[in-house]
Amino acid sequence: MKNSGGNSIYWLAGLLAVSCGCFLAAAQFTVAEEPAKKSDAKADQGWKPLFDGKSLGDFEVTEFGTGGEIEVEDGMIKMSFGDGCTGINWKKDFPKVDYEVRVQAQRVDGSDFFCGMIFPVEEAHCSFVAGGWGGSVVGLSAIDGEYAIDNKTCRFMTFKKGQWYDFRLRVTKTRVTAWIDEKPVVDQETMGHKLTLHPAVLKAKPFGLCSYSTSAAIRKIELRKLTEEEAKPVKEPVKIEPESDKK
Repeated sequence: MKNSGGNSIYWLAGLLAVSCGCFLAAAQFTVAEEPAKKSDAKADQGWKPLFDGKSLGDFEVTEFGTGGEIEVEDGMIKMSFGDGCTGINWKKDFPKVDYEVRVQAQRVDGSDFFCGMIFPVEEAHCSFVAGGWGGSVVGLSAIDGEYAIDNKTCRFMTFKKGQWYDFRLRVTKTRVTAWIDEKPVVDQETMGHKLTLHPAVLKAKPFGLCSYSTSAAIRKIELRKLTEEEAKPVKEPVKIEPESDKK
């Protein structure tokens, strides 16, 4: 009886340990997936996937000449370190205006931008940068010849390595607006302003994603056309919250 009782105690202890381990693993997985659930809960419809999690599909590796290796694995596009930009670009036609695109990305390692998004604005192109200039700058490059670090879209944010972030970008005839984890971070009028690209990312047109001297991962790329109501000029700009972690 003593041996039987002892074995029962060991058995129960082992069961509790396994149960706790499973609970912790599930909790960690839930945290990593939380941004995706927030985005998926949006009421608007019409999102179309541009990445199936299995291959680059209609994307191709951008010939930056400085890039690291790119591979599709575990449902992600993995961009390794390069001497400059590493990224992909869309090979087919892409909307020029009145659209939204959303991306999930993370900085795996490194200290520069891990989500550079090149996109069209009618006949011009611009880029959205997250984590640039030492790891914290968010903004548009370029507005009236000024890159994100110098123009009014510049803000500073902290990005954790290994954490997934939801990026959403909206382009209309009059504005470019961007959100990170559904919080607005950029709202730029385009009328009366000249939008251009940094020469280093010109090859990523019409739409591309890249990192700079940083390893990154992307696991969702989706596109949708705006409704007529959404495409109308807004009466008031989107309210951008004050920077809480400006350096």
